[in-house]
Amino acid sequence: MKMDARPPVLATERLTVQVGRRDVCRELDFTLQAGDTLVILGRNGAGKTTLLHTLAGLRDAARGAVLLSGQPYAAWPRGHEACLRGLLAQSQPDFFSATVLETALVGRHPYLGRWDWEGPDDEAIALAALAQMGLESFAARQVPTLSGGERQRLAIAALLVQQPRLYLLDEPLAHLDLHHQVAVLDHFHSLAASGAGVAMVLHDINLTARYASHVLLLDGEGGHVIGPAAKVLTTARLSAAFGHPLRAIADGEHTLFVPA
Repeated sequence: MKMDARPPVLATERLTVQVGRRDVCRELDFTLQAGDTLVILGRNGAGKTTLLHTLAGLRDAARGAVLLSGQPYAAWPRGHEACLRGLLAQSQPDFFSATVLETALVGRHPYLGRWDWEGPDDEAIALAALAQMGLESFAARQVPTLSGGERQRLAIAALLVQQPRLYLLDEPLAHLDLHHQVAVLDHFHSLAASGAGVAMVLHDINLTARYASHVLLLDGEGGHVIGPAAKVLTTARLSAAFGHPLRAIADGEHTLFVPA
């Protein structure tokens, strides 16, 4: 991946991840540099979420190591990792009664002392993130009044408020219509171009082809292929990984993958 004088935002060394006795991936080595967008693909049950949680430091690897900005998670001072990496979980909790702005401000907690309160600068960051997700007029709304898609965009806004160096996103497009799917991916593409690292789980192969710089394709049996998107996204590999034949259709500068 790209050269960078700083340590990679994320790296793995001979990483093996397991669920029970089943391997999700074996001997996985990669580096994610600032500016890279890695998409994790694979059929349902392949272990994409389990792998992403391992990359986020939320579960232990069976073997090998995960390095966040050049160090294992355990080497960072307690809580500091939240200033370096942010995770968007696949399912959002049931929000208690709070306003949209109050919920977005949760993203500032890694930067506050135990007895500190958010200040004007924190509120400005939160309002900007809400605007980026099209929620600027929702700041005073109670979260339980939001639709599923609006709650998803609020969760993304709270992650943006955290301002990490690494974004880990588990199905960020859940509950979103096409317009907001593209808007969200455009925004994270822009963040990567500005120096962040992004790794996300997606299900849409064609959006992956459009936005990913690199792809990690899981076969569901512990094997994987990782590399530049154009090299990994082939009909043979995708058909084998998803268990259904696909064909490629050229559309100008882009290639679309459709069921055969």
